Amino acid sequence: MLYRTLGNTQETVSAIGLGGFHIGQQKDEQESIQIIRSAIDRGITFMDNCWDYNKGTSEIRMGKALQDGYRNQVFLMTKIDGRTKALASQQIDESLKRLQTDQVDLLQFHEVIRLEDPDRIFAEDGAAAAFLDAKQAGKIRYIGFTGHKDPLVHLRMLDIAKEHDFHFDAVQMPLNVMDAHFRSFQHSVLPTLIEHGMGVLGMKSMGDGHILKSNVVKPIECLHYALNLPTSVVITGIDSMEILDQAIAAADTFKPMSAEEVTALLSRTAAVAANGRYEPFKTDNQFDATALNPEWLGVPAA
Repeated sequence: MLYRTLGNTQETVSAIGLGGFHIGQQKDEQESIQIIRSAIDRGITFMDNCWDYNKGTSEIRMGKALQDGYRNQVFLMTKIDGRTKALASQQIDESLKRLQTDQVDLLQFHEVIRLEDPDRIFAEDGAAAAFLDAKQAGKIRYIGFTGHKDPLVHLRMLDIAKEHDFHFDAVQMPLNVMDAHFRSFQHSVLPTLIEHGMGVLGMKSMGDGHILKSNVVKPIECLHYALNLPTSVVITGIDSMEILDQAIAAADTFKPMSAEEVTALLSRTAAVAANGRYEPFKTDNQFDATALNPEWLGVPAA
């Protein structure tokens, strides 16, 4: 397994992260637990999760998997949706209870996908206040945010945070072979994160399988491309032992790509990536869980 440093935190994390959504979809809970523990046994230390994944099932199963000495082997991250201080505080405590831990290593504002999300989060009684209280209480160590819609929203979140003298330790966003051509987080957001020493968490390297439907790239190529970027972690969905093997193989076989190799790969994806067809999380609301469930935000629907 490759290991990298998470931004300026000096924390060492596995370059491949175990995605939390897919780990809650197995019919048998024991299969989920086996996948999580096998991933840890094989060197994956970064655990991704979220308060809303599979109605809490993902956190519950991960909490069970991290018993028997596994918790102290991982860097545990989860996310919450609440935009108000009260709701965010409630969701933080629920996540900790499900994960069976007193502290998560990284807590993130989830689905920052609307231009007004930063304003809500940093309002006087917004979720940022709950995060700071939780950090002071020792419930969380580091703070970040995620989003998948548009790099402009990420940049606005960073600007509003700066106005409030608030520093993010990590930021999660889509980084893949097609993002480079359409509403590109790689081109617009990544340089700012590197400049300010924030950990870069890449996600949707295969776009939940949509990118593979283009038939121009293979899974290993997708993972290698994301690993080749200055990412701290590439979070990937792992829903079976076979897919775990694939993720491990990607780390084992990764070598820094030459400029020519990158150019060739991006040339292959340019035409099919141009209109975002294979990145529907940017252009459609089917991936916007908080848009479909506005009550998770605790504010009126946008």
